[in-house]
Amino acid sequence: MGGKCYLTTHLCTLTRHRFISTNTVQTHNEFTNLCSKGLTKQAFDTFKSLIWTDPSLFSHLIQSCIPKKSLPIAKQLHCLTVISGCFHKEKFVRNHLLNMYSKIGEFDTALMLFKSMPKRNIMSCNIMINGFMQSGDLDSAVKVFDEMSERNVATWNAVVSGLIQFEVNEEGLGLFKEMYELGFFPDEFTLGSVLRGCAGLKGVYAGRQVHGYVVKCGFEFNLVVASSLAHMYMKNGRLSEGEIVIESMPSRNNVAWNTLIAGKAQNGYPEEVLDQYNLMRIMGFRPDKVTFASVVSSCSELTTIGQGQQIHTEVIKAGAHSVPAVMSSLISMYSRCGCLEDSVKIFLECKYADVILWSSMISAYGFHGQGEEAIKLFHEMEQENIEANDVTFLSLLYACSHCGLKDKGMEFFELMVNKYAVKPRLEHYTCLVDLLGRSGCLDEAEARIRSMPVKPDAVIWKTLLSACKVHKNADMARRAAEEVLKLDPQDSASYVLLANIHASAKSWQVVSEVRKTMRDRNVKKEPGVSWLEVKNQVHQFCVADKSHPNLDAINLYLKELMEEMKLHGYVPDIGSVLHDMDNEEKENDLVHHSEKLAIAFALMNTPPCAPIRIMKNLRVCSDCHVAIKYISEIRNREIIVRDTSRFHHFKSGKCSCGDY
Repeated sequence: MGGKCYLTTHLCTLTRHRFISTNTVQTHNEFTNLCSKGLTKQAFDTFKSLIWTDPSLFSHLIQSCIPKKSLPIAKQLHCLTVISGCFHKEKFVRNHLLNMYSKIGEFDTALMLFKSMPKRNIMSCNIMINGFMQSGDLDSAVKVFDEMSERNVATWNAVVSGLIQFEVNEEGLGLFKEMYELGFFPDEFTLGSVLRGCAGLKGVYAGRQVHGYVVKCGFEFNLVVASSLAHMYMKNGRLSEGEIVIESMPSRNNVAWNTLIAGKAQNGYPEEVLDQYNLMRIMGFRPDKVTFASVVSSCSELTTIGQGQQIHTEVIKAGAHSVPAVMSSLISMYSRCGCLEDSVKIFLECKYADVILWSSMISAYGFHGQGEEAIKLFHEMEQENIEANDVTFLSLLYACSHCGLKDKGMEFFELMVNKYAVKPRLEHYTCLVDLLGRSGCLDEAEARIRSMPVKPDAVIWKTLLSACKVHKNADMARRAAEEVLKLDPQDSASYVLLANIHASAKSWQVVSEVRKTMRDRNVKKEPGVSWLEVKNQVHQFCVADKSHPNLDAINLYLKELMEEMKLHGYVPDIGSVLHDMDNEEKENDLVHHSEKLAIAFALMNTPPCAPIRIMKNLRVCSDCHVAIKYISEIRNREIIVRDTSRFHHFKSGKCSCGDY
């Protein structure tokens, strides 16, 4: 356009054609077709006489600006509506202008136009409510709503869905109730929003009431409502009820498939997620960015790198590799599978990185014990003017706690509260207690728990209990264990930690009492399990489990390896065996820990230069940690072990955690 006002140049021409009538059905259709395609200039030039004869058709031209968000053309059309007189005569034209400015990102202009309108109708107010909601100004949206003398269903929908979108769920559901009591009948959009609000509140009782209304009104087979209903049940942990809703649908669309896949992922069924994903594709549906986010997350849970790489290929083929949410899931997946380098590569290749993507990469560095890299990335994030959120700071605190960066961690906690005005959640306090506990500041850690403004849970007390084990503080351990067992009497880890602390002090009588309490309460200790993927097959090892077909060969290899390690200076840490038995039995017990069995199998069945990746359901014990350092040096292999807390990268006799 080059700044030339091509619309106003035709004003004189228009005045000469006032008497011409081209208002035929075919002409109207051609005009509206050009507008719907965004061909504003062509529509105007071709049908200028038609527009002047029927100025209300300016509304079609105005709408054509929205997809392209063309402000210059929008302003020119605005001027022409004023000059032609339809701005003052046609109220719906003013509303279309209002909607156009709101949709193309010129909400301040829309607000000025709204305030200058001598008369407003329901449509005017609805547009403004939606605009305020989109800009996050809930108070102004509600104010417009409250001042309206007349409302329709679209008005209620705008406010209810807007409040629920911003997780003001109780107020949203309250307005829905008021809407119903005033005689407005909810439509599919109202019910979809309300069910999402029930999901956000974990309100399955309210959700079931809405379900009853859905059936009563005949909406149970509506795809939008049924998918929202299934999501509500699954978000509340009622997976089977959600599945029943989806199975009863006469047909499925992508939203229904995504709801089912996400529900299984959220409820801890990663294997079934992959099954449903494959079935979805077989049935002819194409996965989208929502599908991939759930499926990649499930690969993270399963730590199946082969499956994850295959999904990554499908992400690229589907064109979803530029979607930050999907790429964030891939960063987490590769990180959790022990492939930090691949996480870094994905992050660097992303052109459109948002706060979620940056936070995922910071978390990946922290999970792999690279606290300094996590901090460096945070500072780069600040330089890019991307504002950190609560997840970013949670990842930073985690990274600091696992790398012994106590002072840095405390600084970030203060920065989060004072500069970024982020209200700490229980998870932030748990990281802070872990940071203090690992650094030996046990009294300060306990004081933080007892003084924090949120109610402590079992996890934060277990975090303190673990620190008591490291620093051998039996008195505080007893207090922490009591608090855990008040909240979760069946938590086996707390009994075991308490028993181990007393076993380290040779207080066998107390150990016996703790174990008797476990038996009396029927609390079972979780056995240590390690697994790895070799040639796309997962092999699992457990202490005292003799089911693996190669177990005899593994034990023989492991025995020879242990003798070789001793020649290089390895001394079994029999203090890690917290049972009252002789030293030979303790040493034999150590040899058959699940991670040692898994590593021996990997050494026997993988190429000499390939990294070994082991996953474990419990923390690595101190003896295994020392032993794996020796193995990495003797066999010249990189060994990556993921336990419940973090990744340990063993290479050339050293570990990435620095023995911290």
